[in-house]
Amino acid sequence: MELQTAQQIIDTLAQGIHPVTGEAMPEDSPYNAPPVIRALFAVSQALQGQPTRTRREPPPNAGKAWRDEEDAQLAAAFDAGAAVKQLATVLGRSAFAVETRLIKLGKLPVRVGRFGAPAA
Repeated sequence: MELQTAQQIIDTLAQGIHPVTGEAMPEDSPYNAPPVIRALFAVSQALQGQPTRTRREPPPNAGKAWRDEEDAQLAAAFDAGAAVKQLATVLGRSAFAVETRLIKLGKLPVRVGRFGAPAA
């Protein structure tokens, strides 16, 4: 089979269409599952020679609860003038997580329309 033909079949499947009959796949078809669709698009891009997006490795403490010691370290370093990105690196957190925690600690104001704050 030619690679171009294989890519057309993969693209058709990724669109939720049966490549032989041209009919839409049923809702419960595995081809309509988001992870399968993403995989098919990734393969299609690879066949076209396009690089696929790679996921960044999350920071080491991503998703972990904040400890009191980390809160104290964060507050002291922020008060001393440390930048959010620097604090994120030191604490093994994302910059978003550090900003959110600084808001919770009262060190930064809540920004309207950000972090779930209701718009006025």
